[in-house]
Amino acid sequence: MNELSTLPTRWQKCWEIAPDFYSILKKSENVEIAREEILNHINGIEKNFRDDLYDYSNRQFIIFINSIRVLKNFFSKRYERIAKSSPINYIWQAALSGDSEVSDDFIDEFEHLFNALKGNASIHSSEIMDGIESTDFEKFKGRENALKRSLFLDILGKYVESYISRYPNGLQPEIQKKREENKKRILSIFGGTEKNWEEFQWQFDNAIKDEQGLSKLKKVIKISTLEENTIRLATENNVPFSITPFYLHLMDYEPSNNDYSLRRQVFPSLNYVKMMISHKNDRRITFDFMRENDTSPCDYITRRYPKVVVLKPVDTCPQICIYCQRNWEITSPCAINSTKSIKNLDNAIKWLSEHDQVMDLLISGGDPLILDNIFIDSLLGRLSKIKHLNSIRIATRTIVTAPQRIDDELLDILENYHQPGKRFIYIVTHFQHPYEICPETLDKTNKIKKRGLMIYNQQVFTFANSRRFETAALRTALKKIGIDPYYLFNMKGKSELIDYSVPVARILQERKEEARLLPGIYRTDESVFNVPLLGKNHIRAWQDHELISIRPGGERVYAFQPWEKNFRELDPYIYTDVTIRNYLEKLTERGENLEDYKSIWYYY
Repeated sequence: MNELSTLPTRWQKCWEIAPDFYSILKKSENVEIAREEILNHINGIEKNFRDDLYDYSNRQFIIFINSIRVLKNFFSKRYERIAKSSPINYIWQAALSGDSEVSDDFIDEFEHLFNALKGNASIHSSEIMDGIESTDFEKFKGRENALKRSLFLDILGKYVESYISRYPNGLQPEIQKKREENKKRILSIFGGTEKNWEEFQWQFDNAIKDEQGLSKLKKVIKISTLEENTIRLATENNVPFSITPFYLHLMDYEPSNNDYSLRRQVFPSLNYVKMMISHKNDRRITFDFMRENDTSPCDYITRRYPKVVVLKPVDTCPQICIYCQRNWEITSPCAINSTKSIKNLDNAIKWLSEHDQVMDLLISGGDPLILDNIFIDSLLGRLSKIKHLNSIRIATRTIVTAPQRIDDELLDILENYHQPGKRFIYIVTHFQHPYEICPETLDKTNKIKKRGLMIYNQQVFTFANSRRFETAALRTALKKIGIDPYYLFNMKGKSELIDYSVPVARILQERKEEARLLPGIYRTDESVFNVPLLGKNHIRAWQDHELISIRPGGERVYAFQPWEKNFRELDPYIYTDVTIRNYLEKLTERGENLEDYKSIWYYY
């Protein structure tokens, strides 16, 4: 009987894929001998490959080379020390005694690494090529080749469209009709009129943020008992929570795959609320992932880059995003005392005027458009006198949550300070899903663009918007209304947001297999990871990140090289990711076909 067939089922598949590894580990007297023998074996495999002894396709070659690098990292003493995890010890114990104290997620990773090493990586869905034979275009010339290639591209284009069409937006007539009914129901329950609906102050004043608002929410849409209890727990314990009536009308009466992302943005998970409550007295320390307390040279100022500065004149919003980077300093929604007076900002503005290397200013918070027009005019008036400020960004989500805020008076103010050739004003907003787009956002976007201002979108890549081509659908819808995709943010590694996190591998997969199929003008966003204290790291650049280890729970460990590495000696930031297996299991619960995601394991 084959020895491998009698092994514990957890490891059997792993060893059947790589019996050579099993044999070496089994014979090793201790873990250090195992490490040396395995690394020698991997080097031998790599040499044989480079000596052209293996007949791998080009696709398998790329994955093979990447898996070699990852395995060497996993078994490296250096990375073992840095990551504080010893993968070689766990797999040696498993070969020696039949099992080790690791999760199935851990074993999954090694099964896929060994498959990659053996040239057996399963990477592309067969659905892509349905209806067309695989063609070697190099065998044909001229028009014949062009026609065959065009046929292939048509099939590929239809494949893309079949996914993008799964994600409707609010410009579609049937969605508009449902939302008109939602609006009528909200106005009836909230005691408002059509005129009220168009008043942004009414939207702010009627934001759902307490027990009274919760009772209205339950009449407008259906929510689960768990959601109701979690929202109540949040409001009773002063965990910031808020939904504007306008944003509420974008949701479906019955929870659906269409509005799933919208609900997840504002309905907190129980784990999130409990963590926020348990750290209510030390939120500024525990949840300040980007270490803004350590990058604030002056009150209301954050600086992480040589040419860019953030000014925060307000620390609240009309609506609260659960995954907010600054949930540690956000006060109650629409709180009057959250607005800094112009006088309080004197030192910050003086500081800006004295630092002439700052050319770009981001006004953020909170949402600065919760401020009134008089305040905004006064603030921009003072900032416009600082000659070295070439650009002023206004970060706002009101285009999504309360587009009524973009009134003519505000646009007059922004246009007044927008002086091409001298200084430009532009808007940075935050659409998360194509279902957020609607006629009102199209109208306000058009009005902003007619004043000469540009609008850019920063999307946070969360579990709720990470399905196949979901972000591609958002990019496409945004471009149609005149907004340029700008950044695609990997979820911050904040402990309270674990329920929203997505593996780094998924964002890499999205960039290579989905974004890449769109025209370049549609995929203008850059996928980034925010390194605490220092700032954005380009995820798709292998020079900026490296997969160095795996923990017994199956979590990949990455070393992110901060952008400053080219200018001074700097240690990498060590990040522990969520597991791929857990992510895929959650996708299954949403009804996704895991065949669509099977290549995720081979993105490192």
